[in-house]
Amino acid sequence: MERLPQTGMGVDVHGFAPEGQERPLWLAGLLWPDEQGLAGHSDGDPVAHAAADALFSAAGLGDLGTHFGTDRPEYAGASGVTLLAEAARIVRAHGYSIGNIAVQLIGNRPKFAPRRLEAQRVLAQAAGAPVSVSATTTDHLGFTGRGEGIAAIATALVIHADGDAAVG
Repeated sequence: MERLPQTGMGVDVHGFAPEGQERPLWLAGLLWPDEQGLAGHSDGDPVAHAAADALFSAAGLGDLGTHFGTDRPEYAGASGVTLLAEAARIVRAHGYSIGNIAVQLIGNRPKFAPRRLEAQRVLAQAAGAPVSVSATTTDHLGFTGRGEGIAAIATALVIHADGDAAVG
């Protein structure tokens, strides 16, 4: 039987931590010094989280909350890169290979372009597959446009090892 690729989508959104609550900003697997961090159960990295969610979606294995939700205290404060690596491990354990992951970061800050290649290397190493990241703003519209947080939308492509397009 022909190996059919399967695609999935992931979305993640985190608001900036409240003033006075110092949290480091982890975004696309990188630490961004002198930037206000994002609130969240783990490190709040929407790029890594959306990438992991897209992998689960493509393989039909639930979502980020299914595997790393707030009911799993061992993931409190976990690195988004750690979650992405674990998501990739789970997807592969269910017989899938990972073709690639593409992520669109949506936010006004920090300026992402100067660190794009560094971020892609870190995320690709965690996923064990190519990861591309692009960034945009929303022209001051909505949650991200008002500078209240950062969002990310990701797609992933996986192929089941036996060519069966059936879920897990």
